[in-house]
Amino acid sequence: MLSNSSAIADPSVEAALCALEAGLVQVSKVRTDALSSRDRLTALTRLEAVARTLPGLGLGLVAQLREQWSVEDFGRAGVSDVLADTLRISPAEARARYRAADDLAPRTSTSGTAIEPVMAATAAAQRDGAIGPAHVQILREFFHHIPACVDFATRTRAEVELAQHARMMRPDKLRQVADRVDAILNPDGNFTDADRQRRRGFTMGRQGPDLMSKCTVIADPELRAYLEAICAKYAKPGACNPEDANPQVDDEPDPDAVRRDSRSAGQRQHDAVKAVLRATLASGDLGQHRGLPVTVVVSMGLAELEAAAAQATRAADPYGERVTFGRPVVTGGGSLLPIRDALRMAAHAHHYLALFDNADGRPIYLGRAKRIATADQRIILHAKDIGCTYPGCAKPGYLCQTHHRNEWADGGTTDADQLTFVCEPHHRMAGTRGSDWTTAAAPPGHPKAGRTQWIPPAHVDPHRTRRMNSFHHPGEYLTPDSEFGGGLQEFVQYRCSTTAFDGKPATG
Repeated sequence: MLSNSSAIADPSVEAALCALEAGLVQVSKVRTDALSSRDRLTALTRLEAVARTLPGLGLGLVAQLREQWSVEDFGRAGVSDVLADTLRISPAEARARYRAADDLAPRTSTSGTAIEPVMAATAAAQRDGAIGPAHVQILREFFHHIPACVDFATRTRAEVELAQHARMMRPDKLRQVADRVDAILNPDGNFTDADRQRRRGFTMGRQGPDLMSKCTVIADPELRAYLEAICAKYAKPGACNPEDANPQVDDEPDPDAVRRDSRSAGQRQHDAVKAVLRATLASGDLGQHRGLPVTVVVSMGLAELEAAAAQATRAADPYGERVTFGRPVVTGGGSLLPIRDALRMAAHAHHYLALFDNADGRPIYLGRAKRIATADQRIILHAKDIGCTYPGCAKPGYLCQTHHRNEWADGGTTDADQLTFVCEPHHRMAGTRGSDWTTAAAPPGHPKAGRTQWIPPAHVDPHRTRRMNSFHHPGEYLTPDSEFGGGLQEFVQYRCSTTAFDGKPATG
C-alpha cells in the first residue's frame, strides 16, 4: 500500500491524489504474463511518461512552499530541511529540487499574476512526460553555462530549440546537440571574467573505503599561477618526499634524495600542496574560526590511544617501519584519519589534547600546549560530539555552533555537559515551539547516556520518536550493541591483527 498518512483540506486535490494512488495500486497488481512483447514495450513507454511527469508536478509544489513559507507552520527550518526530513530524501536531493524549481516551476509576481518558468519549454516537455531527469539536467547545464555575452532572446531561442530536440532524442544524443549549439553561440571561445568566476570551483569528494578522496578543481588563472609557483619549488624530484626520514622542504634536494625519489609527477604535486598547507596551518597566521585557532582537531578516546600504543609493532617488511593498528579517528572536518597518520601529525605540533574516560565519557584531562584557550568548552565538544548531533547530519565540528540542549530561554546553563554541537542550518530548526525540533540528553541507563537526542515535531514524526546521530562515532556501527547487528567490527579487527602483510594468516 502507498503511504497516505494525512488528508488534504482541499477536496478536489485530495480526490485527485487518491485517484492517482488507487490507480498505481491497481497497476501494480495487474499480471503482464500474457502480454505480447510489443504491448510490454507500450506499457513501459506509458509508465515512463507518468514517471517523467511527476517530478514537474512536485517542483510546482516546492516553488509554492518557498513563496508562501511560514515559520508558524514549520518553525525556523528551511524548505530544503523540511523536504529532506519529511520526504526522507538526502539534503543534497532536497537542495537540487529547490534549485530546479527556480528554472522549471511557475512563479507568482507580487501582484499575484502567474509567471512562466524561466525555462518554459523544458518545463512544458517535463509536464508532458516527454523528457526525463537526464534530459532536464543537460538542458539546465546548457542554460546556465551559456556565456554572459549571449543576449536574452538568443538564450531563450536556444532553450526552446533544444527542448524540442529533447522530446525526440536520447540524453546522449541531446548532449551532442547541446555541445554543437554551444559552439555556435560562442564560436571564438570568448569568455568574460564573469564567465570564469562562475565556473571556478573546488569539490572534495567523499572518502573511499581506503580513506582516499578524489578532488576536482576548476582553477581560475590566478589560482593556477599560485599552484605553478608552489609546484616549481616543492614538487621537484627529491623535495617533500614522505618516504625520506627527513624530507627536504626548504633546502635544495641533494642528489641522493633525487635518486631515491620514485614518485610520479602527480604524487609529487600532491605532496607539495600538502607541505604548503601544513606549513600554513603551523604558522598561526590564519587567525581563528569559531573561537579556536585554525588547526587540525583530531578526536579520539582514551581506548583508541591506549590501543594504538599497545599495538604499535615492528612489521617484518623490507623497510622495518613501525606500523600502528587501530580503527580510524575523526577530524574536526568530519573525515576519517588513520591513527598512524594522527600520531605522525601530532609530532609536528601539539595544539590541544582532550582525553575522555572510556566508561562514561567524562572529561578527565584537558591540556593546552601553546597558549591558554578561551574556548575550553568547544574543545570538549570536539572530543565528545565531534560533529553535528542532528540525526544523520555529516557536518563536522569545524562547521558547527554550540547549542544549549536545554534552551537558554528556558533557563538552560552554559555548562560543558549541557552544550552540544549543531550545524547552523539545523540550529535554526531547534526551539521551543510545537513546530520546532527539541533536544535532550540521553537519560542514565541508556546505552549512550549523556549523548544528545533530537525529538522531531509532529509534522515530521507523529510519534515524536527520539533520534541520535552516530555518523561521527563510526565505532558504534556494527558493534554488539548495535540495533542492526553485532560483532562484525570486532571480527574484522581480529582478522586484521592476525594477518601478516603478505595477506596470509600470521603464525605463532
